Amino acid sequence: MATVGFVLHHEREQAAELARETVSWLLAEGHVVRLPQPDADIAQLGAHGRDDGAVADGLDVAVSLGGDGTMLRTVDLVAGRGVPIIGVNVGQMGYLTDIEPDGTRAALERFLSGERTIEERMLLTVSVERAEGRREEHLAFNEAVLEKTPMGHTVRLAVEVDGEFFTTYAADGLIVATPTGSTAYAFSARGPIVAPTHRALLLTPVSPHMLFDRTLVLDPTARLRLTVRGHRAATLSVDGRNLGELDEGDSIVCTAADWSARLVTFGPRDFLQILKTKFGLEDR
Repeated sequence: MATVGFVLHHEREQAAELARETVSWLLAEGHVVRLPQPDADIAQLGAHGRDDGAVADGLDVAVSLGGDGTMLRTVDLVAGRGVPIIGVNVGQMGYLTDIEPDGTRAALERFLSGERTIEERMLLTVSVERAEGRREEHLAFNEAVLEKTPMGHTVRLAVEVDGEFFTTYAADGLIVATPTGSTAYAFSARGPIVAPTHRALLLTPVSPHMLFDRTLVLDPTARLRLTVRGHRAATLSVDGRNLGELDEGDSIVCTAADWSARLVTFGPRDFLQILKTKFGLEDR
């Protein structure tokens, strides 16, 4: 008997239908099913809902039903417990989801029979350190971003690497990305594409108002501190989740997390083929 978690895209009915169908099969086979309570309510599976903090307890595998955004939420919910994740693509093609909806049951059958491999992906620990002493911590699969407020001007962000001052950027923002995140926001800011199983921290400026505009690719053991300078506040987001504003003297510290995201694959994952398909390179 296994305990299987499901995380759904909240706006795609296909995800809810697929969850109901798959859960019915799993329960008939004697397995245990668990969902975040809002997801359970959407899928009409309320009896299997749990608070977010309890979803990962005892899970053998988590199934993400959606796109890359749903995968990011799944990683945030379960990666800290080392739970492997199966990504099912319900919607447009994403970088993080391997399985098509009609292959969900087969993928679970293969996983439960031991026929799978686990691909480890680097995560970021993002520590927010306020000038008055408050501190909070977040986990990032793709990136942490400090950038100007929606109605603001450029921000000034001082960067330290391993305790040594590097420079102060005047820019629309700075992105600290994982290799997985190199094909997300950092890519649109002209950062490099990095193989997702690599380990590194990528620091990419967004529209810098200075001559130095290149991405820094840093050692995975690096400790990267970004501090707000001047009177203009900066907005912090982690994997697309807006976490509010940072004022002068506030910092974020980014390091490689102590654990990794564990993605389930059923054979070699061809990252270059995914890139070719995503960017229409097949016919060139």
